[in-house]
Amino acid sequence: MSLSFTILASGSTGNAAVVASKEAAVLVDAGLSLRKIEALMAERNLSGADIDAVLVTHEHTDHIRGLGAFVRKYNVPVYANEKTLGALRRELADLDASLRRVLPTGGVLEIADLRVESYAVSHDAAEPVGYCFFAGGKKLAMATDLGYVSDKVIRRLADADVLVLEANHDVEMLRMGRYPWNVKRRILGDTGHLSNDAAGEALLRLLAGTTRRVYLAHLSLEHNLMDLAKLTVNRILEENGVTFRPEEFMLCETYPDRPTPWDDAGRPNGEAPALLPSPRLSGESPPG
Repeated sequence: MSLSFTILASGSTGNAAVVASKEAAVLVDAGLSLRKIEALMAERNLSGADIDAVLVTHEHTDHIRGLGAFVRKYNVPVYANEKTLGALRRELADLDASLRRVLPTGGVLEIADLRVESYAVSHDAAEPVGYCFFAGGKKLAMATDLGYVSDKVIRRLADADVLVLEANHDVEMLRMGRYPWNVKRRILGDTGHLSNDAAGEALLRLLAGTTRRVYLAHLSLEHNLMDLAKLTVNRILEENGVTFRPEEFMLCETYPDRPTPWDDAGRPNGEAPALLPSPRLSGESPPG
C-alpha cells in the first residue's frame, strides 16, 4: 500500500483525517478533542505516536479544536500558511517555535516518501487551503470548506485516484432550516460551503480522468443526509450522460462520529480495503 488514508471524522461537528505512505503519516486537521481523536485513531490501529506532522486547512474550530493538545502531547510540527498560523496564535501560544512551520499556499512539503501540495480555496477564513497527496505514483486530493470550485481548483484535483469532496448541504433543506438568514447567506455564498448540486457539477468536470472513488465529506448534520447527497450527485451525473460501472467509479461515505475504513489510492474498486495502512504503521516488516 503506497498511499492510504482514513477519514477519522467529517462534518460540522469536527474534521480530521490521516494520510499515510510507506514511510510517513500526517494528520490533516484536528477538529475534535484530543481524547476523541485518539479514540478514533485507535479504531484504525493508530496512535498519535505514528503521526509525523499535522497539516491545517484553516482555523475554524471544527478543524482545530484538538490541535494544541495533540501537538503538545506528541511533540509534532504543525504546518500551515503564514496567515493561518497567525490566526492560530492563541491555540499554539506555548508551542515551541520550531514546531510552528510555514507551508505557503501553493507550496510543496516532502516527508520521507510522502509529497504534499497545498492549494488555495475560497472560504471565509484567513487563508484557507486544500491538500493533494502523492506517493507511489498515486494521488489523493482533499477539497472541503470551499464556496465554489474554480478552474484553478479543478486543475489541482484533476487526475486524483481518490477524491475527498465536500457535499455540505441540500439547498432547499438549508433554506427551510432554522439558521438565521445571514448564516444561510454565508453558507450559500462564494466563501461558504459546497452544496450537493455544486459537488455533482464539479464531478462532471473531473471524472474524465483517473478518479475511481469520491468520498462525499463535510455534510451538515441539520441540512443534509448522506443518501440525499449521493442521490443528488448521481442524478446530476446521469442527467449529463455520465454513467459508470461500480468497478469504474464509486461514491463513498464519510461519517461525523466514526472513521472510514483504511483505503488505498491504488486499490481497484471491488477489492476489500486493508485493515492496516502500511508496514510502517502496522509494525510489520516490508517484504525484502
